Amino acid sequence: MSVLGLPTEIAASATAPAGAWSDPARAGIEQAPAGLMGPEGVMLPPVDAVCTPLTGRAIHVLAGTPAPQVVLRDGAADTVLPALWLRARSADPTQRDKVTGQRLMNPHLLPDDLTLTEARLEGTGLHLAFSDGFAGSFDPQELLDGAVLDEACPAPLPWQSDLAPQPVYRWDALQDDAVLVRALKEYVERGFLLIHDTPTQPDSILSIARRFGYVRETNFGSYFEVYSRPDSTDLAYRPVALGPHTDNPYRNPVPGIQLLHCLQNETSGGLSTLVDSLAVAQQLQQEDPEGFRLLASVPVRFEYRDADTCLVSVQPMIELDGMGTMVGVFYSPRLDDIPLMSEADTRAYHRARKRFGTLLEDPRFELRFRLEPGQLMMFDNNRVLHGRTSFDPSEGHRQLQGCYIDRDSPRSLYRVLSRRLGPQAV
Repeated sequence: MSVLGLPTEIAASATAPAGAWSDPARAGIEQAPAGLMGPEGVMLPPVDAVCTPLTGRAIHVLAGTPAPQVVLRDGAADTVLPALWLRARSADPTQRDKVTGQRLMNPHLLPDDLTLTEARLEGTGLHLAFSDGFAGSFDPQELLDGAVLDEACPAPLPWQSDLAPQPVYRWDALQDDAVLVRALKEYVERGFLLIHDTPTQPDSILSIARRFGYVRETNFGSYFEVYSRPDSTDLAYRPVALGPHTDNPYRNPVPGIQLLHCLQNETSGGLSTLVDSLAVAQQLQQEDPEGFRLLASVPVRFEYRDADTCLVSVQPMIELDGMGTMVGVFYSPRLDDIPLMSEADTRAYHRARKRFGTLLEDPRFELRFRLEPGQLMMFDNNRVLHGRTSFDPSEGHRQLQGCYIDRDSPRSLYRVLSRRLGPQAV
């Protein structure tokens, strides 16, 4: 996914470092060239041996003076791997627990002036020794993999209303892990799934949700009913149209994933809508970079209250992760309050928010469909905004059930199944 909303110099730093690699191919060994050009055009010492995967990306061991070096090469880019970084990645049983993968040593306590004292190839592995007295074997593949901060999940793929094919699966097919892992891949990429032919007994939404993660209970219970209630304290329970929105933006943390399960639908209205905020935000940033910046930096207050509850959260409307990459939005015009700003800043923010809202309701970005009994939609509540058209309750009964699960659950399940089934499964 592209980096959104960052100055050029920051966006460049959010990409993988020169020479970074996450290719899963196993490393082989071949003879080295006479020498390598290091950073800033400095010729590195002669190479004793090179550990090279078939992709051409490689870890090189250099017998240099005054100290050996381990260099990661990706094309023409060379990155010398720091001794402190290498030392912390030791998988030696004295340094890292074999079962949990957690360190048994504290890398924060390593000497500031730590250096490599020895580096050589041993079969398909590396033997490294350090100035603090530790020596051990290192897997070149693990070093290659560790050179990139990677969540080991597919990258998000923004979509618009012409998305085809849509990620639709039958419930019975999802009982097969081989099918489930493919569905999870699509979910991570697109931010939603449509599941058909589900059971329609009361509470069946909970068993469906548990196929993907752990149900998150709120003040609405482990699940909630969505049908027309004229005296409800939330407009979601009235027959009015609901524009695209984030559920529960007033919570901290906001529910990561929502499931909505249709049990009955006898009305001609009440069509469900989904919009990908990543695609919309990309459009906004192209049109108005400053407006995007405002929505990603100015905090907004959200509040929900009833007789027994008062929930408040404050955060910018557009959410960026620690690398400056957009991950989603907190958007609910029925609930948001902007901070007190100058007249000029208020008008600028209003223009950006107004354009963002207009794009969210643009048919170019909206999927619209009718949920029939036994059909369910599961979506990333931070990324994919949902809504519905109005409906007439006098036409018949419209009943949905909803629940929440944590955002990280499907991603965890995807990693587990991918590891268990192998790369060919996805």
